[in-house]
Amino acid sequence: MRKILTCFATFLYLAGGAHAADQSAATALPAAVPPASIPPAEPPLTLSLNEAIRRGAEKNLDIRAELYTPAQFEADVNRNRAIYDPLFNLQTIYTDSKAPLLTNLGTDTNLDRTFLFDASLSQLLWTGGTATLAFDNSFTNTNTLSPLRDFWQSQLGLTFSQPLLKNFGREATEVNINISRLSKFASLEHFKFRLMSLVAQVRIEYFKLYSLRKQLEVKRVSLVLARKILSDTKARVAVGVLPAMEILNAEFGATSREKDVIDAERAVEDQIDVLRVLLQIEGSGDIVTSDIPSREPVRLNEQESIKLAMSRPDIKEQRRNQDINELQTRVLNDRIKPDLSLVLSGSMAGLDHTYPRTLDRMTSFDFPVWSVGFNFSYPLGNRAAENDYRKSRLKTEQTALQIRSLEENTAKDVKAAIRAVNSGFTQIDVTDRERAYAEERLKAFIRKNEVGLATTKDVLDVENDLAAAKSNQIIAQVNYDNAITQYLLVTGEILQRENVRVVEGDADKLYSNIH
Repeated sequence: MRKILTCFATFLYLAGGAHAADQSAATALPAAVPPASIPPAEPPLTLSLNEAIRRGAEKNLDIRAELYTPAQFEADVNRNRAIYDPLFNLQTIYTDSKAPLLTNLGTDTNLDRTFLFDASLSQLLWTGGTATLAFDNSFTNTNTLSPLRDFWQSQLGLTFSQPLLKNFGREATEVNINISRLSKFASLEHFKFRLMSLVAQVRIEYFKLYSLRKQLEVKRVSLVLARKILSDTKARVAVGVLPAMEILNAEFGATSREKDVIDAERAVEDQIDVLRVLLQIEGSGDIVTSDIPSREPVRLNEQESIKLAMSRPDIKEQRRNQDINELQTRVLNDRIKPDLSLVLSGSMAGLDHTYPRTLDRMTSFDFPVWSVGFNFSYPLGNRAAENDYRKSRLKTEQTALQIRSLEENTAKDVKAAIRAVNSGFTQIDVTDRERAYAEERLKAFIRKNEVGLATTKDVLDVENDLAAAKSNQIIAQVNYDNAITQYLLVTGEILQRENVRVVEGDADKLYSNIH
């Protein structure tokens, strides 16, 4: 009977029958050990890696929040385009004044009543110039001695002011529009990099759950064997084949494995919660991974990988920021120049007792007025403009160094990632052989225990080594897949590899949907 129990336990452990082991472990646990988990009310969710990545890209709260940043820059772009919106101004003023007046006959009172009605329309041009069309009207009623005591006066004029040095041209005029546009592009690159990091995190957390479940299976099988050894030891002590001390060794081995099972079950539940929050999975049901980590060899070319990594979104983001700095530097350099503007104006005027007659006289072109001139201003020393330019130039050079540093660190990370992939694949082979040797070693110690050449503690120690070898094998396989994930992340290939696309229009939709 003893040999039958021992052989059965060995077969169960070495065969790796996870399903049978789980059922045996459940029946073998005593009342003092809580069950693995309360059966959930909801059915378990079987999740593939592709589905997990899709859920993360669509539902993760941090990623969804990040998309609002380019949407806000789209608002800035359109806000800054408002400089080209025509400006309409309307002004009406009524004035009633009474003032003392000194005459040859003594003092008198000067009564004036005026009504102003002025309208203007201004338009900024891409050259930096401003055109203004103004239509001014006034009515005056006075008691002063003059040919006209009640009269209307109207004037229609066009004024154009054009900078010739400072603030001349489209680049200076549209600087804020272009900064907002480049900032939007930079934020989209930042969004892509955040999305890349999320996809990598999903892959890692997905296979971490796979690893923890597999390690839980190993610990449950180990517990089954420890309990079989305990049962066998009690039987042998009862017939006087072994000393009573062996029961304590067997009890210790079984109890320590019970603790390992409890810890492993908690780790699985914790990891399920991590995935549930990461992927925004509602409910409280179990999550079961359906895909396994890759064991296929990957051939990598270092130079091609480094070249590919130079187009990574975070590097592009810094280059966009550099474009902004260079644009600001050029504009600030332009503002060091003197402020010289050409001013042109022309108008028609009319004056009469009635408003219709005033308009007729104004449109008769009998009273034209025109002017041409220049406005010049230049602050002596000009320290403000010069230091704004110097600061912007320093910032541009600083960003250039930061980009260079980022590129060099990226190349270093690519090399490290390639070494990690190669090392990870080698580790899989090593842990496969380690498990095979541990299995043969356990078989040998079980045979030695049967003939009294090995103690129960020896068998439990060797079995513990086999459990560790199995765990190392699982960890090595997951680490290899994680190394591939890290390689795809540092080279910027991970979105393309997982068929995840970033659509700029998604941010524009957020902007358009705000009412």
